[in-house]
Amino acid sequence: MLKSLWNSLSFQQKCLLHEKENQVDSGGSAPAGANLEVQLAENCNNCGEESNLCKCDHHINVKSVAAGGTNLAEEHDHEANSSLAHTVINMVGTLIGLGQLSTPYAVEQGGWGASAIFLIGLGVICTYTSHLLGKCLKKNPKLRGYVDIGYHAFGAKGRFIVATFIYMETFMSLVSYTISLHDNLMTVLHLKLHLAKLSSPQLLTIGAVLIVLPSLWLRDLSSISFLSILAVLMTLVIFVSVAATGIVGDVRVNHKISFLHLHNIPSISGLYIFSYAGHIVFPNLHKAMKDPSKFTKASIVSFTLVTTLYTILGYMGAKMFGPEVNSQVTLSMPPKQIVTKIALWATVLTPMSKYALAFAPCAIQLEHRLPNSMSGRTKMIVRGLIGSSLLLVILALALTVPYFEHALSLTGSVVSVAICLIFPCAFYMKIFWGHITKPLLILNMSIITLGFLLGVMGTISTTKSLVKIFLAS
Repeated sequence: MLKSLWNSLSFQQKCLLHEKENQVDSGGSAPAGANLEVQLAENCNNCGEESNLCKCDHHINVKSVAAGGTNLAEEHDHEANSSLAHTVINMVGTLIGLGQLSTPYAVEQGGWGASAIFLIGLGVICTYTSHLLGKCLKKNPKLRGYVDIGYHAFGAKGRFIVATFIYMETFMSLVSYTISLHDNLMTVLHLKLHLAKLSSPQLLTIGAVLIVLPSLWLRDLSSISFLSILAVLMTLVIFVSVAATGIVGDVRVNHKISFLHLHNIPSISGLYIFSYAGHIVFPNLHKAMKDPSKFTKASIVSFTLVTTLYTILGYMGAKMFGPEVNSQVTLSMPPKQIVTKIALWATVLTPMSKYALAFAPCAIQLEHRLPNSMSGRTKMIVRGLIGSSLLLVILALALTVPYFEHALSLTGSVVSVAICLIFPCAFYMKIFWGHITKPLLILNMSIITLGFLLGVMGTISTTKSLVKIFLAS
């Protein structure tokens, strides 16, 4: 059982890296069509030299074929070994993250009625949009990842827009993780440090980021693959710790939760949407299944489990801490209890394990675009310097805007809502246009409209809150 879990968690990171490596940067000076023609020509030459199985159908994921010299069907046969249970483990591990920290806060702010609607409603909708991604993959077996589906549906522009949103989500999520690191370090380490105008928590956060900075210079991805497993395990530790506080701790679970706080709905919608963000990895999980026809079943089971966990944690946290609940529930836990210290350290280690994993695909894309005349050492230096600079920018943003709930809500409202709700429906309608029944067309248009409204309202609400904070400070 443990071996099975280990293999499943290890594969989750492979999916993340595979998806982001396939995101083609369309920002070059040449037109997209011209770039594609060059890639096709290069790929056909490579296939002729390296793979006799190629049939020169390179309209999808051409770079991966050129780089590896392997046939897509052959690669799928090699990777398609995940059972239903493995897929569920990977999917749940992808979905559960920072969102669980803010769920109790969202329940308290929105009320138990609104939260029930969001948790169950978004769970059902995201299960459906996951099913749509599976339908798109089934329509064209050569599709490999989320970006490929965007390209198949809307061409080079679709690929560029989807890749941009995915990188935006990665960047903004890392800002949120850094804010979480800052807040929890301040609680778990009671050190008084001062340097220039920097406070003790800021110095601790800078020190933690500098500790993980060298990991961005690593080229061998296998040397950091264990970080993916660590991140998932720390997430589970946080959930168990919070649950244990409510069950065996000294906290009384007796606070009253209001039914509805209508004025808070726009801001908490982004928090809930972010909590269900994980669709960029789902196509890779689908392609890795021995029996892809069970993908929808895996989605139903996974989202049911995640919705149940979020609901239990959200209502338990809100009942335990009431109006005083923090946007990160770990910061509301009794500070002297050992279970609290475990949860805080798990929350600290989680973001520290994310940086190298998130930057690795970007580094690979960058290295592919550097001139071949560069030596390996020079490429490593360039890659390391750019990665380090981006991490320092993220650190500066996190220290400048240290408002976890607003950063998380903005990420959910700006990018996650598009990736989870809008894009899958748009892909499905475009690819299956002419074969969609009227009820399905209305359903998909309704989800797109809902996603657009939640995104706009959440973005406006969160932006207003941030402006008020800055004006008041």
